[in-house]
Amino acid sequence: MACLLSLYRPLSLLAPVGVRRLTSSRMSLDFSAREVFAAAVKGVQPDIVVRRSVERRGDSLLVNGRSFTLNKNLHLVGFGKAVLGMAAEAERIIGDHLVQGVISVPNGIQETLRHHGKEQMLLKDGSRITVMEGAKHNLPDADAHKAAECIKQLASALTEKDLLLVLISGGGSALLPAPIPPISLEEKQEVTRRLAAAGATIQELNSVRRALSLLKGGGLAHCAHPAQVVALVLSDVIGDPLDLIASGPTVWTEVWPEEVMLVLDRYLMSASLPESVKEVLSRAGPRWEGSGKPPGEAGHIVNAVIGSNSIALECAGRRAQELGLRPVVLSPGVCGDVRSVAHLYDLLARFACSRDQPRSDIADHLLMLGPEVGVESCDLRRAMQALDDGRAEGSGVTCLLAGGEPTVQLTGKGRGGRNQELALRVGLELPPTGPVFLSGGTDGQDGPTAAAGAITDGSLAQEAQAQGLNTKGFLANNDSFTFFSRLSGGKRLLLPGLTGTNVMDVHMLLIPPIPVTVSGFK
Repeated sequence: MACLLSLYRPLSLLAPVGVRRLTSSRMSLDFSAREVFAAAVKGVQPDIVVRRSVERRGDSLLVNGRSFTLNKNLHLVGFGKAVLGMAAEAERIIGDHLVQGVISVPNGIQETLRHHGKEQMLLKDGSRITVMEGAKHNLPDADAHKAAECIKQLASALTEKDLLLVLISGGGSALLPAPIPPISLEEKQEVTRRLAAAGATIQELNSVRRALSLLKGGGLAHCAHPAQVVALVLSDVIGDPLDLIASGPTVWTEVWPEEVMLVLDRYLMSASLPESVKEVLSRAGPRWEGSGKPPGEAGHIVNAVIGSNSIALECAGRRAQELGLRPVVLSPGVCGDVRSVAHLYDLLARFACSRDQPRSDIADHLLMLGPEVGVESCDLRRAMQALDDGRAEGSGVTCLLAGGEPTVQLTGKGRGGRNQELALRVGLELPPTGPVFLSGGTDGQDGPTAAAGAITDGSLAQEAQAQGLNTKGFLANNDSFTFFSRLSGGKRLLLPGLTGTNVMDVHMLLIPPIPVTVSGFK
């Protein structure tokens, strides 16, 4: 009878000098996945990204390759979920050149960070930065409005000798509400809520928000003119578009009322607008006309993205290589319905795990699915080629990395989030043996749960059935957190705790090597 031999070649990727190389045979894929995810999150921690991007040399501040003179002339403002940690590190770097600062951060974040042992993200006693909490439940409120007014007053008082450092992260739009008078905060919210419900695109929504706001769409930079403005941005938006992150308060985006009225007409809202909104939109010319300040000058505004999903994936890839894995980055822009995204990873796993040459119909299906999930054809072709090369070389475990922000269609009232639901759906589609999949939110909180996400594999369905858990029922009720909590004592949950940052999600598919079968021995 024939004798079968499984052959594996040594890993082709070398770990950095001085790093002890660990192979997959010495650790579980589950452990490796958790380690790589932790590295992704660590790489975009607020204090780390600021330290990596900002340097003080004597009386000069270096940011993004440019130098700015310090002469006890630096003022600081910020708004967003990760801004407290960014501000703490910025103040440590700037030192006595910081004159004053105001930051708008989520309600309760200081106590939450203390509770999670994140003391390095808190301001020290005697700080010159005022912390204002608001936007409870991530919605603009009176507290956030008050903080926005304080930020506006600080910026408006600056001169050409001043330097304004602006810290921006995800959630910043809700923390910087400043409607143009006489529009009230409630009226502005109602207009945008109705517009969103009518099916307006994100571009249309942002056009309306900017037209009704004093600070969005470059409004903050306009208030600060003629001071030098330097914005450090931690991006939570696919593609890192500066005009969309926190609605672009330092990105010059002029919006004419006439254009906004066309959008409102398109959704049959013009006749039912509040009188205050009609008044603002009836004013001829751009927002800045009559303000007494000239339009901003490009040289006086510097925007630098210092943290993003792409950076998180780079850090994850380095850690994967240190662990003896073979990293392949697919895309930082995965989006679309979670069911389609789950099918994407199922197809990639089946493409990689086929014992024969991958069938062309799998590749064709992947390329057809790409636009639906935000992945370019060139990125899919590159990833498939890398998966093919890895199999041909016997390169050990491949770590396919991606990021983004899928969406979930809510049909139930359970507890869960997009990452846990994605992991559950992928686990039900994966081949029964081999690949391991992880999906985790970099903020450490997936929906209204204590988990960031979950880790799964092709044995999920059998494991759930053995424990009397109906996966279809949990999915129909959007109850993925309850499912993973009950499954095997919650061992598959990803529980890093609050991270203090947010650059969307990290997806990871670990694909073990395919044995090469050699026959011919009797």
